[in-house]
Parts: sequence; C-alpha cells; structure tokens
Amino acid sequence: MLKCRECKECNGLACRGEIPGLGGKDSGRAFINNVEALKRVRINMDVCAEPGEITTETEILGIPMSMPVFSAPVAGIKNNYGYDIGEYEYSQLMLQGCADAGIIGFTGDGIDPEELFAKPARAIHDLGGRGIATIKPWVKEGVDLRIGILKDLKTSAAAMDIDAAGLPLLRAGKTPVETKTAASLRYIKESLDRPFIVKGVMTVHAALTAVEAGADAIVVSNHGGRVMDDTPGTAEVLPAIADAVKGKITILVDGGIRSGNDIFKCLALGADGVLIGRPLALACIKGGSEGVKALADKYRDQLKQAMLMTGCHTLADITRDKVTVKE
Repeated sequence: MLKCRECKECNGLACRGEIPGLGGKDSGRAFINNVEALKRVRINMDVCAEPGEITTETEILGIPMSMPVFSAPVAGIKNNYGYDIGEYEYSQLMLQGCADAGIIGFTGDGIDPEELFAKPARAIHDLGGRGIATIKPWVKEGVDLRIGILKDLKTSAAAMDIDAAGLPLLRAGKTPVETKTAASLRYIKESLDRPFIVKGVMTVHAALTAVEAGADAIVVSNHGGRVMDDTPGTAEVLPAIADAVKGKITILVDGGIRSGNDIFKCLALGADGVLIGRPLALACIKGGSEGVKALADKYRDQLKQAMLMTGCHTLADITRDKVTVKE
C-alpha cells in the first residue's frame, strides 16, 4: 500500500513530519513553503503579441531536451513510498519514461552503495547514458567509492545533493555524510569526467561556492523540505541566486512544482530548468514509463499554454516581467 495519500493538492499538509514517507521534516513547513511560495507568483497574461509557433525545446549541459524538466533523484522506494519495487527496476522505468518524453531523469543514492547507487546508475548506462547519477555528500571514502563506480558507467552528468548532509541516518552511518566546501566540491568536479551539478543550494553564498568549485550547474533545493524545517520556499530564494550567478553557471530548481504553470514561473524567476520529484515518482509507481511520459506530456502542454497566453514563443522569452510576485 502506498504511503502517499494522493491528496487532491500535493501541498505537504496531510503528510507533515512523516519520514520515512513523503512528508516534510518535523512541522513540514519547508515542504509547505515550497508550494506556497509558487502560489504567490502570478503569471501576467498578455496576448497582445505576434502569432507564431511555440517551442519548449532547449539544451541543458549539452543535452537536447523537449522541455527544461528533469525527474528529481529518488531512492528508497520501498521505505519512503511503501511500494515493493527494486531500485534498478524503478530507475529503469523512470528513465525510460523520461526518455520517451524527451526529458532527463536523475537517480539517487543511499547507505547501500550497490543497491541504492550502483544499480540506479547502471540503469542509466543501460539506457545509453541518458540520465544523471546523484551522489550523497559522503566523506571522501564514500565519494571515491561512487566515483569509481561511475568510471565504468556512462551517464549524462553526475550530481551531489549536498543538502543530504542533514539526514540523521546518513550522518550516523558507517560512512557518514558531511557538509562541503569549495575545495571538497572542486575535488569531486576534477575527479569526474562529466558535468557536475551541486544540488541543495539555498543562498547566494552557496551558489557562489559552487561557481568557485567549477561546478557546471546548481539546483536551488531544500531537499523537498525533508532535511530542515522552516526553510524558505525555493521560489523565494531563486531570484536573488539567479541575479548573482546567472550566466556563470546553469541554474535548476525544485520544490513544489506541480504544473506547467509552475515550470513557467520558475523560468521567469531565473531558472534554466526544473526538477520534479513526488508527482513523477508516483506516476512511475502507478503507471510505469507510460505514466511518466503521460504526466510529462501534460506539463509540456500546460507550459506551452502559459507561453501562448503571455506572448512567449521560446523559453528565452520567459523573463522576469512575465510574472508578479505577491508579497
């Protein structure tokens, strides 16, 4: 039985504090803040524009995509979602659904390096390398082990979700996680033979640290509200981060994104692309690769409609003036 209640509105209220599960940490406010922050962003309808073809196609980190959307890294499906499926099988279905929709999937990581990291990364390799493997912020021993695994596997990029340094089970493990500096992130970047993404950036300081480390991209993320209570919503901090590092590094964002309109809002606030977690994971669990593609196609249709109603023909047309942020 799924742990998710599948609420009509996925806003973190019903599942607050439910970890393992899909809720936000403690009071759940960080998860809730992600959703509420996006609600305060209003789209400025303006159809006084030249008619023409609308395209959501883009290229991120050298990867051609049908729209700037990634599935977020998810691991521990049995434990967190309550669904009896292996990590390789889940990753295979998610990545295939993403590929069919013309988008890209991230895979996850966990205490068991074989089951929770190597098998999902292998699923990327078996799909021709179309996917991004995520490494937890382990101490050097754990990082080196996973980089060694990746040397024999083809992936589009590798990421580190540095915000996972706050997960208690990982901190207490045999190979613990730790916070990261520019120097330790630079070591990872230089040890990889592919683009490197730093996920878990919530301040301008962290974004500039990623730039200093030579990272290729950041993900503005509070880990879905699952590592620290009472953080701002990601849409609240995204504009300042974009103002500081736009053009220096690729900017991605996740947290509470539930529609094509939300994707539009994030792009207007300065993101180059978005990650979507819970909705795509549930679509995969319930409908396999077909379910993932169907939901991604829905998001793309919604994004194109938002572009039509704001006079945008390409993603480059989605600028800050296309939205109003309600205080």
